[in-house]
Amino acid sequence: MPRSPFEWIEEQARARARAGLVRTLRPRPADSALLDLAGNDYLGLARHPEVTEGAARAARTWGAGATGSRLVSGSTELHAELERELAEFCGFEAALVLSSGYAANLAAVTALAPHGSLIVSDAGNHASLIDGCRLARGTTQVVAHADPDAVRKALDTRTGPAIVVSDTVFSVDGDAAPLPALAAACREAGTPPAEADGAREPGASGRAGASGRVGAGLLLDDAHGLGVVGEGGRGAAWAAGLAGAPDVVTTVTLSKSLGSQGGAVLGPAHVIDHLVNAARTFIFDTGLAPAAAGAALAALRLLRGEPQRAARARAVATALYERLTAEGLEAVRPDAAVVSVRAPSPEQALRWAARCRAAGLAVGCFRPPSVPDGVSRLRLTARADLTDEQLDRAVNVLTEARR
Repeated sequence: MPRSPFEWIEEQARARARAGLVRTLRPRPADSALLDLAGNDYLGLARHPEVTEGAARAARTWGAGATGSRLVSGSTELHAELERELAEFCGFEAALVLSSGYAANLAAVTALAPHGSLIVSDAGNHASLIDGCRLARGTTQVVAHADPDAVRKALDTRTGPAIVVSDTVFSVDGDAAPLPALAAACREAGTPPAEADGAREPGASGRAGASGRVGAGLLLDDAHGLGVVGEGGRGAAWAAGLAGAPDVVTTVTLSKSLGSQGGAVLGPAHVIDHLVNAARTFIFDTGLAPAAAGAALAALRLLRGEPQRAARARAVATALYERLTAEGLEAVRPDAAVVSVRAPSPEQALRWAARCRAAGLAVGCFRPPSVPDGVSRLRLTARADLTDEQLDRAVNVLTEARR
């Protein structure tokens, strides 16, 4: 037999083991005794009876799968209904549903950054945005995390169209991007210097300057903002006064606050039409399964009827942060529902998470290369349905496991 062409994989596996970076799958049972602070079910809707019934009803009506791409046979009336209600809820003109949030980000970045364009990407962006930048035909310039001045400097170098790409709430530490300042930087890029001071207002639309240049577009990944941030959970763009602006496009996932599966791009109608015709992860991918669309629509309607869920998720996150820091743990103040707690090393982060699990608490464990700064941490996700008793239990387990 010839030697395996994949022998290099074994050396990489040994290197991961030496660095304490081995990842393994851990299938969970349908009913677990663990208190879950690891998943992204921020509003506690994944098992809500109205949401699961929405999924079941859609599967009974439309079948188990979409049967094809959205442009062939994979678009149903249910998909169109979800898109209309999602766009209306978040304050945008139109929406386009895809099979995942990852696919939505790839679609938006690649379709909105053609050859000759500049993509300005935050250093803390999610992997899906990073991969979108790698696949796009434009040139990418990575700038310092949450730094509008760095964005301005990058935009000063452009010679063609430009788009600024950022998470709204960053998935590792749960900190929020400075959206009004980012929007101002994008709009100033098309404004003559004498007018620049007047272009800083977040609600102003991008316009052409004396040179004929227009401002840069702003593409926001609101995966961790939808359902948690803004009035009734309408998202970070809504909270910043940017929803519906002609120069702003937002992506969301249906798999976090809405407890389902899938993703969507929201923005001006002509931008969404462009994605239908140009975004490869939309054109060539099978449409979102009807059950996922039905569950997401049911969750969206629940959120509209129970807007207090968003405020509760934020309150639980703040309480977790305050109590953990009072115990001497190094945590990052949350701007949404993610609470990040620093660990000294990848190995110690793994041991800490394992002790929590043994004590009945599931937490996320983020290590390089998932973290851009190389600092390992436990990642906790607050949930709107977490009781005060469960909050007490989580804090006690985390502090005892750390000791």
